[in-house]
Amino acid sequence: MKMKKRFLAPMAAALMLLGDARPALADPPSAPHPDLRHDTAADLVITGAGGILWISSELLKAQLGPSACRWCDRHADGSDALNAVDATTRDALRWSNPSTADALSYGTGFVLAPIAAFGLDAVAAGHDGRADGFAVDAMVILEAAVIAADVNQIVKFSAGRERPFVHALPPDAKSRTSQPSDNNVSFFSGHTTLAFSLATASGTVASMRGYRLAPLVWGVGMGFAATTGYLRIAGDKHYLTDVVTAAIVGSGIGFAVPYLFHAPRAESSPVAGVASSPQSTQLVIAGAF
Repeated sequence: MKMKKRFLAPMAAALMLLGDARPALADPPSAPHPDLRHDTAADLVITGAGGILWISSELLKAQLGPSACRWCDRHADGSDALNAVDATTRDALRWSNPSTADALSYGTGFVLAPIAAFGLDAVAAGHDGRADGFAVDAMVILEAAVIAADVNQIVKFSAGRERPFVHALPPDAKSRTSQPSDNNVSFFSGHTTLAFSLATASGTVASMRGYRLAPLVWGVGMGFAATTGYLRIAGDKHYLTDVVTAAIVGSGIGFAVPYLFHAPRAESSPVAGVASSPQSTQLVIAGAF
C-alpha cells in the first residue's frame, strides 16, 4: 500500500502540471461580415448602361414594341388556342375591377419591393454594425435588378405575346386600347421580374454577408414579389405562365449576379500558433473556415 501511494503521488502531480499546460482551442472570434467582391467603376458602368437601356426601351416602346401579336394564342382560323392553365387561372384570379389590381401592382412592384430590398438590407447591415457596407450592397442589388429588367425587355419585345385583356377583345377593338404599343408585351411580366430580382438579390447579399436579419430580408421581399405577380394576373395584364416565367428569371438573375460575381473571396486557411503565459503554455488554433 505504501508503494502504491509513493507511486501514485508523483503521477497525480505530473497530471496536474500537464493539465495546466494542455493544448486548448482558442475561443473562436465572432463571425465576421465578409466584404463582397466588387469593382466600383465597372459595376457602376454596367448598372448605368443597363439602366439607360431599360429606360430608353420604355420611352421608345411605341417604336420598338411589336405592333401586332406574334404569339396570339389563336389558331390560323382565328379560333381561341389559349392553353387550359392560363385560361383557367385567368378566369379564377381576374378581379371584377382589373384596373384596381393593375394600379396596386405598380405600388407593390415599383415602390414597396424596392423599399423592402434596399431598406431592409440597410436595417440588417446597421443591426450588425455594418452600415458602412450598405453602399456596396445596394450597388450589387441594383445591378442585378437592372440586368433582369433588360433581359425581360428583350424577351417581351421579341415574343410579342398578346395581353389577356387584349386577347379577349374583338379584333376591331384591339387598336383602340389606351396604350396600343403595350398590347403585345405580355410574356413575360416586367413587374414580377423586377420584384423577384430585387427580393432574391437583397436576400442573397444579406445571406452572403452573414446578417442576422437575412431571413427577414428574404421573407418580406418574397412576399411583395409574390403579391406583385398575383396582382398582374388579377389586373388582367398577364397570364400565369407570364408570371411564373418572370419569377424564375428574376430569381435566377437576382441570385446569380451577387453569387457568381460578388461572393466574398475565400479567406486565409487556418493557422496554428503557440501562446504562452507564466502559468501555462497553450496551443492556439485560429483562422477563418
